[in-house]
Amino acid sequence: MLRKILATVGTRYVIAALNLALMLINSRVLGRHDMGVAGVVFASANVAVMLASVLCGFIGTYIVTRRLVFISGGITHASFGGIGLGVFLGINPILSAMVFSVLSAFGVQWMSRRGDVREDSAIAVFWTFGMSLGIICCFLSPGFMPDLPSFLFGSILTIGQADLWLLAALLVVVAIVFALLFRTILSVAFDVDFARSQRLPVAFIEYLMMALIALTIVGTLRMVGIVLSISLLTIPQMSANVLTHNFKRMIAWSIVIGWVDCLMGLGLSYALNVPSGASIIFVSILVYLVLKIGNIVFKKRQRQLETI
Repeated sequence: MLRKILATVGTRYVIAALNLALMLINSRVLGRHDMGVAGVVFASANVAVMLASVLCGFIGTYIVTRRLVFISGGITHASFGGIGLGVFLGINPILSAMVFSVLSAFGVQWMSRRGDVREDSAIAVFWTFGMSLGIICCFLSPGFMPDLPSFLFGSILTIGQADLWLLAALLVVVAIVFALLFRTILSVAFDVDFARSQRLPVAFIEYLMMALIALTIVGTLRMVGIVLSISLLTIPQMSANVLTHNFKRMIAWSIVIGWVDCLMGLGLSYALNVPSGASIIFVSILVYLVLKIGNIVFKKRQRQLETI
């Protein structure tokens, strides 16, 4: 039935209507009754959600397909070292976290490619180094760090214009990279050995994507925090993988599912007065379970009908 509806009405129109409805519901939950449709669309929180969903849709699909979840988790926690260093030196923690995360990503990639250090060991080195450096710098910094909970657990209320411009700039860069190098990225994501046999620039793509992964992680820290940032890059993609195995379609579905998860999570966050990061990831897992169970039931029913 769902496929017939989508075929008749059009997938893009159903998705657009669903997202608009969710944004309107979200605005009512947040108490913004007088915003109207235009106000809802351009509210800072919803713009951040939209940008982050599209950005994570591209990068997260590569992470899941390339099986880089553990590496991405290490980069996420290593970024805390950059945040602590930024606070200690009196500079923007997001900028210092970006530099530190990119260097950590390059370090993991370089050490694992040398062959004398296992990949999981390299990840553990940078993971623990970043966390320990961040803790030391936070304790040595004078005064109290009021933004620390937002960096750890995420808070949509802390997102400002600078964060929105950062997400927008990252999205433009990622879109250009995927548009120009899509086939190469696809080859590297699915089969590195095949890509090398075709003399594709595998090392360049790996370092480039590691840098984009690090920047995306830092860009979404304000929304979901260090503790849960990697989930935004994996769970919507897992949900999308239930619906399709095509790389392009997986990106599209990841964007839609991630957007829906974030909007519903924000509503839950306000209703329960809990950090937005935790509520977004909680909703994401529920959506994945619903899709997974529904897919299993659907396939089981199909097999039963085929045997009749």
